Amino acid sequence: MTNIGQQRKGLTERILDGAGTASQSERQAAFENTGLAEPVRTLIQKVATQASAVSDHDVATARASGLTEDQIFEIVVCAAVGQSTRQYDSARAALNSATSRE
Repeated sequence: MTNIGQQRKGLTERILDGAGTASQSERQAAFENTGLAEPVRTLIQKVATQASAVSDHDVATARASGLTEDQIFEIVVCAAVGQSTRQYDSARAALNSATSRE
């Protein structure tokens, strides 16, 4: 099985610190799902916890708040990667805990 740690680290660094139209602080907040103002907070919360519930209205509301399509895309990607990172890390911790008791 391939160790994907380096690839995960590279992806995270690229989306959070690489060139983009959204600010680094906005991307970091979306990645962590904390500290965002409405209406972006609602969009990012949905992306992180119930992606199938994201609607055109959610995106349009974020756009109406002054964000560009590129900025919305970037923060949505950061939110999705942040949530998947938290889930992956939790699963690994649970697996490590279960196997260390054997």
